[in-house]
Amino acid sequence: MAHRLRPVDLGFVGTAPVRHVFTRELAASPEAVHGALTDVPGWADWFPQVKAARAVDAGAGRDITLGGGVRFRETVLAAEAPEVYAYRVDVTNAPGARAIVEEWRLTPAGSGTRVRWTFATDGTAAYRLFMRAVRAGQARAFRDAVTALERRLTA
Repeated sequence: MAHRLRPVDLGFVGTAPVRHVFTRELAASPEAVHGALTDVPGWADWFPQVKAARAVDAGAGRDITLGGGVRFRETVLAAEAPEVYAYRVDVTNAPGARAIVEEWRLTPAGSGTRVRWTFATDGTAAYRLFMRAVRAGQARAFRDAVTALERRLTA
């Protein structure tokens, strides 16, 4: 059953009770990486857990479906090329979640890009415990996604 989450702002990335931060360098430019992030339908081509993605509300929002049927209706909080792309989950069917913001921060690294993904969340005690337990899985998902994205952008 879908439920509405707390409408937090981008500042939540720094204050959330559970924060997972992952970093990786890619050979692609920040402009190319940012372009891929803002191409919402393209996420299903390079982020293995994303099974369907579409922009809504004239690009101000996103509908995302993950493997296993988890769904998110999101609001884009920042799309400042080529430095940041961030969104808040407004509605989800994930049990126990109360607030989620994801931020993709891009900085030049030589001729490529350092990508930092922050997953910031809050929820019930059981949800917070679960999210801490799946950190390693999120790290693998991030690694696999940015590896696929790099292949796509540098082919």
